[in-house]
Amino acid sequence: MCQLKNKESKLDPNLIVGLDTSDDAGVYKIREDYALIQTLDFFTPIVDDPYMFGQIAATNSLSDVYAMGGTPLTAMNIACFATCLEPKVLAEILRGGAEKIVESGAVLVGGHTVTDNEVKYGLSVTGYVHPDKVLTNSGAKVSDVLVLTKPIGTGILTTALKKDLICEDELNQAVISMSTLNKGAGIAMDEVGVNACTDITGFGIIGHIYELASGSNVKVQLDSSKIPLFDKTIDLINQNAVPGGARSNEKHFEKWVEVRDNVSESLLTALYDPQTSGGLLISVSEDKADYLIDELLKQNCICASVIGKVVGKNDDNTYIEVL
Repeated sequence: MCQLKNKESKLDPNLIVGLDTSDDAGVYKIREDYALIQTLDFFTPIVDDPYMFGQIAATNSLSDVYAMGGTPLTAMNIACFATCLEPKVLAEILRGGAEKIVESGAVLVGGHTVTDNEVKYGLSVTGYVHPDKVLTNSGAKVSDVLVLTKPIGTGILTTALKKDLICEDELNQAVISMSTLNKGAGIAMDEVGVNACTDITGFGIIGHIYELASGSNVKVQLDSSKIPLFDKTIDLINQNAVPGGARSNEKHFEKWVEVRDNVSESLLTALYDPQTSGGLLISVSEDKADYLIDELLKQNCICASVIGKVVGKNDDNTYIEVL
Protein backbone atom coordinates (compact mmCIF):
# COMPACT_ATOMS: atom_id res chain seq x y z
CA MET A 1 0.00 0.00 0.00
CA CYS A 2 2.85 2.42 0.75
CA GLN A 3 4.25 1.81 -2.72
CA LEU A 4 0.83 2.58 -4.21
CA LYS A 5 0.63 5.86 -2.31
CA ASN A 6 4.06 7.00 -3.41
CA LYS A 7 3.47 5.95 -7.01
CA GLU A 8 0.13 7.76 -7.09
CA SER A 9 1.62 11.04 -5.88
CA LYS A 10 4.52 10.95 -8.34
CA LEU A 11 2.37 10.09 -11.36
CA ASP A 12 -0.13 12.91 -11.03
CA PRO A 13 1.06 16.28 -9.70
CA ASN A 14 -2.52 17.62 -9.82
CA LEU A 15 -3.53 15.34 -6.95
CA ILE A 16 -3.35 17.72 -3.98
CA VAL A 17 -4.78 15.32 -1.38
CA GLY A 18 -5.06 11.58 -1.99
CA LEU A 19 -4.18 8.28 -0.32
CA ASP A 20 -1.01 9.58 1.31
CA THR A 21 -2.82 11.15 4.26
CA SER A 22 -5.78 10.43 6.52
CA ASP A 23 -7.71 13.44 5.32
CA ASP A 24 -11.48 13.68 5.00
CA ALA A 25 -11.65 13.81 1.18
CA GLY A 26 -9.57 13.74 -1.97
CA VAL A 27 -8.67 16.99 -3.74
CA TYR A 28 -7.71 17.22 -7.42
CA LYS A 29 -6.59 20.42 -9.15
CA ILE A 30 -8.47 21.15 -12.38
CA ARG A 31 -6.83 24.49 -13.09
CA GLU A 32 -4.67 26.97 -11.20
CA ASP A 33 -7.66 28.55 -9.43
CA TYR A 34 -10.01 25.56 -9.10
CA ALA A 35 -9.81 22.13 -7.48
CA LEU A 36 -12.43 19.43 -6.99
CA ILE A 37 -13.10 17.79 -3.63
CA GLN A 38 -14.49 14.24 -3.71
CA THR A 39 -15.88 12.20 -0.84
CA LEU A 40 -18.52 9.60 -0.02
CA ASP A 41 -20.00 8.12 3.12
CA PHE A 42 -23.01 6.00 4.04
CA PHE A 43 -24.11 4.00 7.07
CA THR A 44 -26.98 2.21 8.79
CA PRO A 45 -29.75 4.09 10.67
CA ILE A 46 -28.87 5.48 14.08
CA VAL A 47 -32.34 6.92 14.74
CA ASP A 48 -35.77 5.39 14.17
CA ASP A 49 -37.26 8.23 12.13
CA PRO A 50 -36.37 7.69 8.43
CA TYR A 51 -36.60 11.38 7.55
CA MET A 52 -34.20 12.36 10.34
CA PHE A 53 -31.88 9.52 9.41
CA GLY A 54 -31.74 10.91 5.87
CA GLN A 55 -30.92 14.38 7.20
CA ILE A 56 -28.17 13.10 9.48
CA ALA A 57 -26.57 10.84 6.86
CA ALA A 58 -26.53 13.62 4.26
CA THR A 59 -25.15 16.15 6.76
CA ASN A 60 -22.41 13.71 7.68
CA SER A 61 -21.43 13.18 4.03
CA LEU A 62 -21.39 16.89 3.22
CA SER A 63 -19.19 17.62 6.23
CA ASP A 64 -16.04 16.29 4.57
CA VAL A 65 -16.18 19.05 1.97
CA TYR A 66 -16.43 21.77 4.63
CA ALA A 67 -13.53 20.20 6.54
CA MET A 68 -11.33 20.59 3.46
CA GLY A 69 -12.18 24.29 3.19
CA GLY A 70 -14.53 23.78 0.25
CA THR A 71 -18.08 24.30 -0.95
CA PRO A 72 -20.39 21.42 -1.96
CA LEU A 73 -21.23 21.40 -5.68
CA THR A 74 -23.09 18.18 -6.54
CA ALA A 75 -24.32 15.13 -4.64
CA MET A 76 -25.47 11.61 -5.52
CA ASN A 77 -27.52 9.30 -3.31
CA ILE A 78 -26.15 5.93 -2.20
CA ALA A 79 -28.87 3.72 -0.74
CA CYS A 80 -29.28 0.10 0.28
CA PHE A 81 -32.87 -0.87 0.91
CA ALA A 82 -34.59 -3.96 2.30
CA THR A 83 -37.55 -5.05 0.16
CA CYS A 84 -39.57 -6.01 3.24
CA LEU A 85 -39.94 -2.32 4.11
CA GLU A 86 -42.56 0.02 2.69
CA PRO A 87 -41.32 2.22 -0.21
CA LYS A 88 -42.43 5.28 1.75
CA VAL A 89 -39.60 4.58 4.24
CA LEU A 90 -37.01 5.00 1.50
CA ALA A 91 -38.88 8.03 0.20
CA GLU A 92 -38.63 9.69 3.61
CA ILE A 93 -34.91 8.92 3.88
CA LEU A 94 -34.31 10.44 0.45
CA ARG A 95 -36.50 13.44 1.29
CA GLY A 96 -34.47 14.16 4.41
CA GLY A 97 -31.22 13.88 2.48
CA ALA A 98 -32.47 16.05 -0.39
CA GLU A 99 -33.41 18.87 1.98
CA LYS A 100 -29.89 18.97 3.41
CA ILE A 101 -28.37 18.94 -0.07
CA VAL A 102 -30.49 21.95 -0.99
CA GLU A 103 -29.56 23.70 2.27
CA SER A 104 -25.87 23.20 1.48
CA GLY A 105 -26.30 24.84 -1.92
CA ALA A 106 -25.34 21.67 -3.79
CA VAL A 107 -27.38 20.02 -6.56
CA LEU A 108 -28.67 16.44 -6.40
CA VAL A 109 -27.69 14.86 -9.72
CA GLY A 110 -28.68 11.20 -9.26
CA GLY A 111 -27.61 8.15 -7.33
CA HIS A 112 -27.89 4.41 -7.03
CA THR A 113 -29.99 2.04 -4.94
CA VAL A 114 -29.43 -1.67 -4.34
CA THR A 115 -31.38 -4.33 -2.47
CA ASP A 116 -29.84 -5.28 0.86
CA ASN A 117 -30.96 -6.91 4.09
CA GLU A 118 -30.11 -3.76 6.01
CA VAL A 119 -30.95 -0.15 5.23
CA LYS A 120 -27.98 2.12 4.49
CA TYR A 121 -27.87 5.65 3.13
CA GLY A 122 -25.40 8.41 2.39
CA LEU A 123 -24.00 10.60 -0.35
CA SER A 124 -21.19 10.85 -2.81
CA VAL A 125 -20.33 14.57 -2.82
CA THR A 126 -18.24 16.70 -5.15
CA GLY A 127 -17.15 20.11 -3.94
CA TYR A 128 -14.76 22.80 -5.04
CA VAL A 129 -12.03 24.93 -3.48
CA HIS A 130 -9.21 27.21 -4.59
CA PRO A 131 -6.01 25.10 -4.56
CA ASP A 132 -4.33 27.65 -2.28
CA LYS A 133 -7.16 27.40 0.28
CA VAL A 134 -7.28 23.62 0.73
CA LEU A 135 -7.37 22.69 4.42
CA THR A 136 -5.87 19.39 5.54
CA ASN A 137 -5.29 17.74 8.89
CA SER A 138 -1.51 18.18 8.56
CA GLY A 139 -1.16 21.97 8.78
CA ALA A 140 -1.32 22.56 12.54
CA LYS A 141 1.45 24.81 13.86
CA VAL A 142 3.11 25.20 17.24
CA SER A 143 1.15 27.66 19.45
CA ASP A 144 -2.11 27.06 17.57
CA VAL A 145 -5.25 26.58 19.60
CA LEU A 146 -7.85 23.91 18.82
CA VAL A 147 -11.50 24.90 18.46
CA LEU A 148 -14.45 22.47 18.35
CA THR A 149 -17.84 23.37 16.82
CA LYS A 150 -20.17 20.64 18.17
CA PRO A 151 -20.45 18.70 21.44
CA ILE A 152 -19.50 15.04 21.56
CA GLY A 153 -21.36 11.98 22.79
CA THR A 154 -23.53 10.91 19.84
CA GLY A 155 -22.30 7.32 19.97
CA ILE A 156 -23.10 7.08 23.68
CA LEU A 157 -26.59 8.56 23.28
CA THR A 158 -27.61 6.47 20.26
CA THR A 159 -26.36 3.34 22.05
CA ALA A 160 -28.41 4.35 25.09
CA LEU A 161 -31.50 4.66 22.89
CA LYS A 162 -31.01 1.11 21.61
CA LYS A 163 -30.75 -0.08 25.23
CA ASP A 164 -33.90 1.85 26.22
CA LEU A 165 -31.93 3.95 28.69
CA ILE A 166 -33.24 7.16 27.12
CA CYS A 167 -36.27 8.04 25.02
CA GLU A 168 -36.38 9.71 21.59
CA ASP A 169 -37.01 13.12 23.17
CA GLU A 170 -33.82 12.82 25.23
CA LEU A 171 -31.86 12.15 22.04
CA ASN A 172 -33.21 15.31 20.44
CA GLN A 173 -30.24 17.51 21.42
CA ALA A 174 -27.88 15.17 19.60
CA VAL A 175 -30.23 14.80 16.62
CA ILE A 176 -30.28 18.56 16.14
CA SER A 177 -26.48 18.62 16.25
CA MET A 178 -26.06 15.69 13.86
CA SER A 179 -28.45 17.26 11.34
CA THR A 180 -26.81 20.69 11.48
CA LEU A 181 -24.54 21.37 8.52
CA ASN A 182 -20.96 22.48 9.15
CA LYS A 183 -21.58 25.12 6.49
CA GLY A 184 -21.42 28.01 8.95
CA ALA A 185 -18.13 26.76 10.35
CA GLY A 186 -16.77 26.57 6.82
CA ILE A 187 -17.75 30.19 6.17
CA ALA A 188 -16.12 31.29 9.42
CA MET A 189 -12.86 29.47 8.64
CA ASP A 190 -12.70 31.07 5.20
CA GLU A 191 -13.24 34.51 6.71
CA VAL A 192 -10.57 34.13 9.40
CA GLY A 193 -7.95 31.92 7.76
CA VAL A 194 -6.96 28.81 9.72
CA ASN A 195 -4.10 26.32 9.57
CA ALA A 196 -5.75 22.89 9.68
CA CYS A 197 -9.13 21.21 10.05
CA THR A 198 -10.79 17.82 10.32
CA ASP A 199 -14.31 16.72 11.21
CA ILE A 200 -14.96 14.52 14.22
CA THR A 201 -16.49 11.21 13.19
CA GLY A 202 -15.85 7.51 13.80
CA PHE A 203 -12.44 7.69 15.48
CA GLY A 204 -13.73 9.95 18.26
CA ILE A 205 -12.17 13.22 19.25
CA ILE A 206 -8.91 11.63 20.41
CA GLY A 207 -8.55 9.61 17.22
CA HIS A 208 -9.03 12.63 14.99
CA ILE A 209 -6.74 14.81 17.10
CA TYR A 210 -4.13 12.07 16.77
CA GLU A 211 -4.47 12.19 12.97
CA LEU A 212 -4.03 15.97 13.07
CA ALA A 213 -1.08 15.81 15.47
CA SER A 214 0.75 13.00 13.67
CA GLY A 215 0.10 14.52 10.25
CA SER A 216 1.47 17.86 11.47
CA ASN A 217 4.26 16.27 13.57
CA VAL A 218 3.16 18.18 16.67
CA LYS A 219 2.11 17.47 20.24
CA VAL A 220 -1.30 18.55 21.49
CA GLN A 221 -2.49 19.27 25.01
CA LEU A 222 -6.20 18.52 25.30
CA ASP A 223 -8.09 20.14 28.17
CA SER A 224 -10.77 17.53 28.92
CA SER A 225 -12.67 19.94 31.17
CA LYS A 226 -13.29 22.27 28.22
CA ILE A 227 -14.77 19.66 25.88
CA PRO A 228 -18.54 20.15 25.44
CA LEU A 229 -20.61 17.01 26.05
CA PHE A 230 -24.25 16.28 25.33
CA ASP A 231 -26.52 16.03 28.36
CA LYS A 232 -26.37 12.69 30.21
CA THR A 233 -23.25 11.51 28.35
CA ILE A 234 -21.24 10.70 31.49
CA ASP A 235 -24.26 9.23 33.33
CA LEU A 236 -24.97 6.94 30.39
CA ILE A 237 -21.33 5.81 30.21
CA ASN A 238 -21.63 4.87 33.88
CA GLN A 239 -24.68 2.79 32.89
CA ASN A 240 -22.50 1.01 30.28
CA ALA A 241 -24.15 2.62 27.25
CA VAL A 242 -20.82 2.45 25.43
CA PRO A 243 -20.60 1.47 21.74
CA GLY A 244 -18.01 -1.11 20.73
CA GLY A 245 -16.34 1.52 18.57
CA ALA A 246 -15.32 3.50 21.66
CA ARG A 247 -13.49 0.48 23.06
CA SER A 248 -11.77 -0.29 19.77
CA ASN A 249 -10.79 3.37 19.35
CA GLU A 250 -9.20 3.35 22.81
CA LYS A 251 -7.35 0.11 22.12
CA HIS A 252 -5.94 1.49 18.86
CA PHE A 253 -5.04 5.07 19.86
CA GLU A 254 -4.09 4.82 23.55
CA LYS A 255 -0.41 4.15 22.80
CA TRP A 256 -0.07 7.71 21.52
CA VAL A 257 -1.95 9.30 24.43
CA GLU A 258 -0.80 10.34 27.91
CA VAL A 259 -3.62 10.84 30.42
CA ARG A 260 -3.26 12.80 33.67
CA ASP A 261 -4.53 11.19 36.87
CA ASN A 262 -7.30 13.75 37.33
CA VAL A 263 -9.15 12.58 34.17
CA SER A 264 -11.91 10.10 35.05
CA GLU A 265 -12.35 6.82 33.18
CA SER A 266 -15.86 7.87 32.18
CA LEU A 267 -14.68 11.14 30.66
CA LEU A 268 -11.85 9.37 28.87
CA THR A 269 -14.38 6.94 27.38
CA ALA A 270 -16.35 9.92 26.05
CA LEU A 271 -13.22 11.18 24.29
CA TYR A 272 -12.96 7.89 22.41
CA ASP A 273 -16.67 7.79 21.57
CA PRO A 274 -17.24 7.45 17.78
CA GLN A 275 -19.24 10.40 16.49
CA THR A 276 -21.76 10.65 13.69
CA SER A 277 -21.89 13.96 11.84
CA GLY A 278 -19.72 15.65 14.44
CA GLY A 279 -18.31 19.14 14.47
CA LEU A 280 -15.17 20.53 12.92
CA LEU A 281 -11.91 20.53 14.85
CA ILE A 282 -10.02 23.64 13.78
CA SER A 283 -6.37 24.50 14.38
CA VAL A 284 -5.94 28.27 14.29
CA SER A 285 -3.15 30.63 15.32
CA GLU A 286 -3.62 31.94 18.84
CA ASP A 287 -3.88 35.56 17.72
CA LYS A 288 -6.86 34.67 15.51
CA ALA A 289 -8.70 32.47 18.03
CA ASP A 290 -11.06 35.14 19.36
CA TYR A 291 -11.83 36.29 15.82
CA LEU A 292 -12.66 32.71 14.80
CA ILE A 293 -14.90 32.17 17.82
CA ASP A 294 -16.77 35.40 17.08
CA GLU A 295 -17.29 34.34 13.46
CA LEU A 296 -18.43 30.83 14.45
CA LEU A 297 -21.00 32.30 16.83
CA LYS A 298 -22.07 34.79 14.16
CA GLN A 299 -22.73 31.79 11.89
CA ASN A 300 -24.88 30.18 14.63
CA CYS A 301 -22.59 27.20 15.12
CA ILE A 302 -23.74 24.96 17.95
CA CYS A 303 -20.64 25.76 19.97
CA ALA A 304 -17.22 27.37 19.58
CA SER A 305 -15.07 25.89 22.31
CA VAL A 306 -11.30 26.16 22.72
CA ILE A 307 -10.40 22.64 23.87
CA GLY A 308 -6.63 22.49 23.56
CA LYS A 309 -3.44 23.82 22.08
CA VAL A 310 -0.43 22.74 20.06
CA VAL A 311 2.45 22.85 22.53
CA GLY A 312 5.43 21.89 20.38
CA LYS A 313 6.91 19.61 17.80
CA ASN A 314 6.56 15.92 18.53
CA ASP A 315 9.75 14.54 20.05
CA ASP A 316 8.56 11.13 21.25
CA ASN A 317 5.69 8.72 20.69
CA THR A 318 3.16 10.79 22.68
CA TYR A 319 1.04 12.98 20.41
CA ILE A 320 -1.73 13.91 22.86
CA GLU A 321 -1.62 14.86 26.54
CA VAL A 322 -5.08 14.75 28.11
CA LEU A 323 -5.26 17.15 31.04
